[in-house]
Amino acid sequence: MKPEDLLRHPLSTDNPKLTLGCPLLDRLLHGGIPCSSITEIVAESGTGKTQLCLQLLLAAQLVISRGGLSASSLYLHSEFPFPIRRLHQLSAHFRPHFAHNPLERIFVQPLQSADHLLDLLPRLEFLIPRLNIKLIVVDSIAALFRGEFNNTPVELKRRSNLFFKISSKLKWYAWKFGMAVVVTNQVADVMKSSDNVRIGNSSILHSSGRKVCPALGLSWANCVNTRLFLWREYERVGEEGRSFDDTKTRRFAAVVFAPHLPDSSSEFVIRREGVFGVDK
Repeated sequence: MKPEDLLRHPLSTDNPKLTLGCPLLDRLLHGGIPCSSITEIVAESGTGKTQLCLQLLLAAQLVISRGGLSASSLYLHSEFPFPIRRLHQLSAHFRPHFAHNPLERIFVQPLQSADHLLDLLPRLEFLIPRLNIKLIVVDSIAALFRGEFNNTPVELKRRSNLFFKISSKLKWYAWKFGMAVVVTNQVADVMKSSDNVRIGNSSILHSSGRKVCPALGLSWANCVNTRLFLWREYERVGEEGRSFDDTKTRRFAAVVFAPHLPDSSSEFVIRREGVFGVDK
């Protein structure tokens, strides 16, 4: 997308939104995942970002009146193996809403590297309208870049160029086809000497009692429109003096930055049926 394109065709302030499959989580995002932009979900492993993405793949098939997009989805994954059993579990919860098998409208493509993704993207321009795809999920963007580039000026510049090429193509598709694009990202631990740094336009985050920050740095932060952060907290349960094993895991989601949303957060739980917000 070029600046002159925005002047000729300004982005609508009333873009469609994709439900997360739970009214409480939709409330956090003022209606759901916005179309025509890139939404990033950042979390450490095991917090629920992939499960939320799987739920979005199914929610996209809901009719518009139920918060869906009445469309198919494309899942590009770099984390292996693909969680097919979990997707089957979640589809059973959504099945009553469809006259078709929802798994038939989820297209899956493994990714081996950032260059593989970049090579794949041009082919999507023909597949998206043909297959009626309105949601693209990349899970995860960090896995495509970690370990592939050396920490040298030349390699870091090449990495940043790939960031911008990939994100600009995804944004172009999101705008051209009115799609929702969701990418997941991992976190990195923050060293004690970095207490006062800021990552992008957000402060240091916390998960599982550790200070963390989104992976891939400031260059990638500038490539996404909305950033959501999922984190875990451990709460002692039982009587005083019991073993530390007696703990309860609580999960939360927060808006880190978004052009249309205030800073806010919500607790959520993961059940067999899916990911659901917790009413306060």
